This record gives sequence, structure tokens and C-alpha cells, in this order.
Amino acid sequence: MQIKKALKSVARLWLLALLIIIWQLVSENSSTISLQLPPPTEVFSGAVELIQKGTLQKDIYASLSRVFIAIGVALLVAIPLGSLLGASKSFSWSFEPVVNFFRPIPPLAWIPLSILWFGISNVQNEFIIFLGAVFPILISTMEGVRDVDPQYIRAAKTLGASKFSIIMTVIFPAALPQMFVGLRVGTGIAWMALVAGELVAATSGLGYLINQGRYLFRSDYVIVGMVVIGLIGLLLDALIRLIQATIMPWWRLGNQ
Repeated sequence: MQIKKALKSVARLWLLALLIIIWQLVSENSSTISLQLPPPTEVFSGAVELIQKGTLQKDIYASLSRVFIAIGVALLVAIPLGSLLGASKSFSWSFEPVVNFFRPIPPLAWIPLSILWFGISNVQNEFIIFLGAVFPILISTMEGVRDVDPQYIRAAKTLGASKFSIIMTVIFPAALPQMFVGLRVGTGIAWMALVAGELVAATSGLGYLINQGRYLFRSDYVIVGMVVIGLIGLLLDALIRLIQATIMPWWRLGNQ
């Protein structure tokens, strides 16, 4: 059964494999295209070269450490604030317009100011990533709390549950699926913001690697950076889904 499932998963990659083969053939047979879009074999050689130098590992570590720190801070800010916005009408009435004002401003628009405030540093990049992650998590948490069925809360009160108990056993579990949606969206946006931030102002990271490839006229380095970004993005999303399935077994059963 497991072998059949694994073969099914591999079979789904046929289109991707075909595109790679076409890319290899077209790039190999055209010197002009090869300069701008080197074949997969050359990209693989570039990746091996970067790994042997230790450059790729260093840049992956730099980018991931920035992402994890920024998302951690975003969670600490967004979950309490989103819960308050969802639970309190008076707080929402005052604070939600402020959130809605800042939310549409792209994280990249903050890069010039962040360089002035923090210089070209990890803090500057983490600030940009934080801005990319915080609003999707905040909005999803707010909507998740607002969407909790009032009957559940009334039932808990009837059974004599305290306010804290209602929050922890009724509101929080009911809002958790929405929070994870926000986390997945926020992580994706944060990852994109990170790369853009590193392209402009960084001395390490995958965005910096891509930028260096551009300066060195090494298209293979650029594509290596892009491929690694895509793979790490997939792994991060899979990790969040795994955490969600572990924390919320009822969600896993409902999605089988």
C-alpha cells in the first residue's frame, strides 16, 4: 500500500520532469539561451561548487535564522493582538482602522526606512520579514476568534467554566485552524520579503547569493538560489502542516 502511494506521488512529477528535459535540450542547443538560462546540468554543477565552498550552507543558515526569529516575534505580537481584536468590540473599534491602514503597505516599501533605522544588519532584514508575516497571522487570528460559535461559549458558561477556561478550551481550539492558515500565508509572504530584503541590503543569505550571481554573471548561481528558495518554501509549508496535524488531530482526520 505504501509503495503504491509512493509511486503515485512520483508519477505526479511527470510534467516537471518533462519541463526539465525540454529545458536541458533547448539550452544545450542554443549558445544564446545557454548564457541567459544555463541547462540543469550546469546549474547542478554550480550548486556542487557552492556547497564545496561552504557558501550555500552559510547562506541557507543566514536566511532561515532570520525567518525563524522574525516569525517568532510576529506570532508573539499577532496572536494576542488578533485575539483582542476578535474578542473585544471596543478595542477593535479603536485599533482595527490602524491595522487596516498599515496592512496594505508592502514590506518592501519599508526597506529604505529600515536601513536608516537599523543599518544593513540582521535586525533590518528581520524587521522586513516581521512585517510580511505579522498581518496575515493577525487577521486570521482575529477572524478565527470572531467565527467561534456563540453556542459553544454559552454551553461552557452554563457548565460553570471560568473566562480563562473558556478561552483555553473553547475559543482557542476553535480559532486554531484559522491561525494556522494565517501562519502558512504569513510564512510564504515572509519568505518572499526576506529574499527581496536580502537582494537590497544584506551581506549573506539566499537573496544575497542571487545578487552576487548577477554581479558575477553567474546565471547558474542565480538559479541555484531560486531553486533552494522554492524547496525551502515547500519544506516550511510541510513543516507547518505537520505541526498543525500534530496539535490538531481532529483537523487531520477531517482532511483525510
